Amino acid sequence: MPRSALVTGAFGFVGRHVARAAADAGYLVTGIGHGSWGRAEWREWGIADWHAADVTLDALVSHGGEPAVIFHCAGSGSVAFSMAHPAQDFDRTVGTTRDVLEYVRLHHPAARLVLPSSAGVYGDVSALPIAVGSAGNPASPYGLHKRMAEDLVRSYGRHFGVAGAIVRLFSIYGPGLRKQLLWDACLKLSRGEAGFGGTGDETRDWLHVEDAAALMVTLAGHAAPSVPVVNGASGTGTPIRAIVGQIAAALPGAPAPAFSGHVRPGDPLHYVADIADARALGWTPRHDLTAGIAGYVDWFRADAS
Repeated sequence: MPRSALVTGAFGFVGRHVARAAADAGYLVTGIGHGSWGRAEWREWGIADWHAADVTLDALVSHGGEPAVIFHCAGSGSVAFSMAHPAQDFDRTVGTTRDVLEYVRLHHPAARLVLPSSAGVYGDVSALPIAVGSAGNPASPYGLHKRMAEDLVRSYGRHFGVAGAIVRLFSIYGPGLRKQLLWDACLKLSRGEAGFGGTGDETRDWLHVEDAAALMVTLAGHAAPSVPVVNGASGTGTPIRAIVGQIAAALPGAPAPAFSGHVRPGDPLHYVADIADARALGWTPRHDLTAGIAGYVDWFRADAS
C-alpha cells in the first residue's frame, strides 16, 4: 500500500508542486485548503483526494487520513499583506501551524512534518551567503510569523517528539505564479510601463518551484525531533535589474526599465543563501535561471493571449 502524504495549501503555487512531487515519489496525496478547482485539475497535480476547507484541527481530523508525512504549505505568502493585515497573517501562518502540530501530537505522532518557511526570518543580514545558523532579525510581520511557526515546530519536537524539518525558501518562481516580481514585471512591461521600485541593485536568490518541491520531498526523509533546517535556494544572488532587464528584452515593444530608488519597508537589500546543508541531503537545483525566466515569459505571453 502506498505511503500517504497530506499537503495543506495544496491549491497554492508551492503546494500543488509539492503535491505532484510527492505523488511522483510514490505517495498517495491528500490535499486540503482554500481553492476552487475541478477533480480533473487537482488529479493532474497528483492529488488523489481534495478537501476545500480551512486548515484547522477539526478539518484535519476529518479529512487528513493516515499521513506518513505532512507538507504544511498553507500560510501567508506576502510581506505586503503582513504589513497591511498583521493579525490575519498571524492566523494564516502561526495559527495553522499550531493546529497541524496538534493534529500530529494527538492523532498521528509517527507522522513527519515538513514546514516551508521563508528567508524572511533572517531580515537584514550583515554577511553573505546566509547560513541557516545566522541570527534572525525579521524585517516584517511576515518574517516574524514564519519564525514563530518554526519555533512551534522546534518546541513540539523537543517536548513531544514530533519529527519535523524546515526549509527556508528564498525567491521561488516558475510558470503559473501570478504574483511577486516576475508577474508584476511582465504585467507592467507588457503595458508599456517602465517604473519599478527600489534601486535595481538589490539581489535575490532564485529557485525554480520544481526544485523547491523536490527539496521538500527529499527533506521529508530527514525529519526528526531535532528539526533540521535547510535553505531552499540556488546559492547565487542575481540583481533585480538583471531579472527585469531579461523580461523586458523578451517582451516585444517593452520599454527600458527604470528604478525609483525607493526601497519598500520590510524588503532586505541583498539575499544569497548558503545551501551546503541542502546539498548534503543529495539534492541539487536543476533549473538554470536564465532558461527559467525565459520559460516564465513564454508562459505569461501564452496566458495573456
